[in-house]
Amino acid sequence: MENGAAPTAPAVIVAIDGPSGTGKSSTSKAVAAQLGLSYLDTGAQYRAITWWMVNAGIDIDDPQAIAAAAAKPHIVSGTDPEKPTIMVDGIDVAAPIRTQEVTSQVSAVSAVPEVRAQITELQRSIAASAAQGIVVEGRDIGTTVLPDADLKIFLTASPEARAARRSGELKGADVHSTRAALLKRDAADSSRKASPLAKADDAVEVDTSDLTLQQVIECVVTLVEEKRAAK
Repeated sequence: MENGAAPTAPAVIVAIDGPSGTGKSSTSKAVAAQLGLSYLDTGAQYRAITWWMVNAGIDIDDPQAIAAAAAKPHIVSGTDPEKPTIMVDGIDVAAPIRTQEVTSQVSAVSAVPEVRAQITELQRSIAASAAQGIVVEGRDIGTTVLPDADLKIFLTASPEARAARRSGELKGADVHSTRAALLKRDAADSSRKASPLAKADDAVEVDTSDLTLQQVIECVVTLVEEKRAAK
């Protein structure tokens, strides 16, 4: 290389979709950190707008009320995979958006088309401004948000594996009730009219049921590096 300069890897946009408990967040953050890419947790954005709606006293059972307020909160997502941040109107909401209150209502809020339009526009602008490339994780990234992503990956896992992981994350939550909650969320996300959870036709499916997190990360890193090499 002339002047000893290191080669610059081409920017790559990676969409990682799949239901809860498949290892999306852990995998996406690790892959982005390892490859020097930005990272965006789109689920956190939907949780953030849900948190705002709850705190603003919006009736979560009234889609019209949610739609009318969709453009009001100002959401800012930090894209450093080592320490991703999420702010609403200048408030750090990383912890409160993970409460059961928010978790139980995020599907209803995120099903409202006006909410999805608002958040999708935000997601596209973040991806477009990521100079080195970005790993974007969610449920409709490859199908709706970034249909032209360089690489689309759809993570899956058995309901049992997902429930075991999620109950472990929730420190002692009952596996059976966790499994029921995951399946209920799947049904809501897959059947909504606006951008349902779905695998893109050109996505690479990775079943993580019997893989360790490290194995999933290595698999995805390899896929990204192959895509970079082909650019």
